[in-house]
Amino acid sequence: MAASKLPTGLVAFVKKDCPTCLLIEPVLHELAGTQSLTIYSQDDPQFPAGLPVASDLMLDVSYREKIEIVPTLLQVTEAGVAKRLEGWHAGEWRELTGIDNLGADLPEWRPGCGSLSVDPNREPELRARHGASGLQSRRIDFAEAEDEFEAMMSRGISDGLPVVPPTESRVLAMLSGTQRDPQSVVAEIPPDLAPCTVEKVAINAVMAGCLPEYLPVVLAAVEAVCTDAFNMHGVLATTMPVGPVLVVNGEIARRIGMNAGKNVFGQGNRANLTIGRAVQLVVRNVGGGRPGEIDRATFGNPGKLSLCFAELEEESPFGTLAESLGVSDGRDAVTAFCGEAPRSIVDQLARDPDSLIASYAACIRSMHHPKLVLGFDAMLAIGPEHGRVFREAGWDRSRLLSELEQALLVPGTELVRGAGGMAEGFPIPPEKAAEMTLPKLRPGGLHLVYCGGGAGLFAAVIGGWLSGPAGSVPVVKEIEP
Repeated sequence: MAASKLPTGLVAFVKKDCPTCLLIEPVLHELAGTQSLTIYSQDDPQFPAGLPVASDLMLDVSYREKIEIVPTLLQVTEAGVAKRLEGWHAGEWRELTGIDNLGADLPEWRPGCGSLSVDPNREPELRARHGASGLQSRRIDFAEAEDEFEAMMSRGISDGLPVVPPTESRVLAMLSGTQRDPQSVVAEIPPDLAPCTVEKVAINAVMAGCLPEYLPVVLAAVEAVCTDAFNMHGVLATTMPVGPVLVVNGEIARRIGMNAGKNVFGQGNRANLTIGRAVQLVVRNVGGGRPGEIDRATFGNPGKLSLCFAELEEESPFGTLAESLGVSDGRDAVTAFCGEAPRSIVDQLARDPDSLIASYAACIRSMHHPKLVLGFDAMLAIGPEHGRVFREAGWDRSRLLSELEQALLVPGTELVRGAGGMAEGFPIPPEKAAEMTLPKLRPGGLHLVYCGGGAGLFAAVIGGWLSGPAGSVPVVKEIEP
């Protein structure tokens, strides 16, 4: 039996916001008149009224004594806690106190309520305050007069926007969003190939403004971008304006409130913006991928701050991106695609799929440069109004992609240097060019997503980076709890 810091005798833990604690208020008055009784109140120092009460508003005593239910009645001796009763059970309280008719007018039994010290909103702060966080990351101390937001900016651990200070209690709360061991390694983060634990991902998720329920998505996305196939080091080092584009599929996207509809690539949705931002902060703060250093993009794009969204799965005529990449139907997944900023495709007049395909092909052919072919992937985002045209014509994903790939075959005569008055192009003789037809995109490199608002005859294309072993290919990861 461990010694206790509590006074000897009977010790009761209560809170006014508990029906059972209110029920036993007369019992506490009776005990206080006959026995040595100390009462700790978690939420109201004046409860129970008319009795001396020790305030436990900070919940330090309740946390230290591992109080999970109120009311809890302890019998404390010099050696420590000898007996613990939770809730109200008349027979047990009478046996412990030796009062045969204690609470005679009360029901024989009532369950208690949860202690505030185990409230998920309070427990992380208590763990941190009592040195029981178990966190192993390096601590950064700020001077008393130092502004924590400005201090984090000046230390270079921000992406240029203010970040949420990752206090121990906030990190512990974030870790409640996953079942994974905080010290398990998620990935080695490029470019430094620094080992990154779940805890470190949680720290950056806090800074990004995530909620705990977003953490499993962030973890899967970090795993995806740190694969050899995605090639995050190359994505950083290229001078092209590309970065991770994250597409979330499955029930989890709806559960955490991700946006798949209006303004899908824009501002206003916490989950979309902070999940993508958290991944970028991990790459920056753990892997060392900072702009102006290893990140050498000539222009960059706003999506390098965060470009993350979900699909309109339930109404899609094309299935989901994750399914097209081999994920079983119904599984939660995130796909990492290396892409630039979205560009709009406007076609207000097409009412048949062939006409839309022609418009899509013309816009996609201009991606990066009309004469740059073969080496790139692209992501085509189709909105509901364009989607309706394909649905009514009976076109599925396979038909659409097949027809579009055919429309993206480019005659060699348009690709040679000098054609169209442009020096850019392939260094091949015109007579050979006349015999050639080349695909705009890498074979199989066109990826389809269904998202966006219900009004507007629009689509969008996200141009990719160099594809294949020398560049990046999309990587899909299932999301685990």
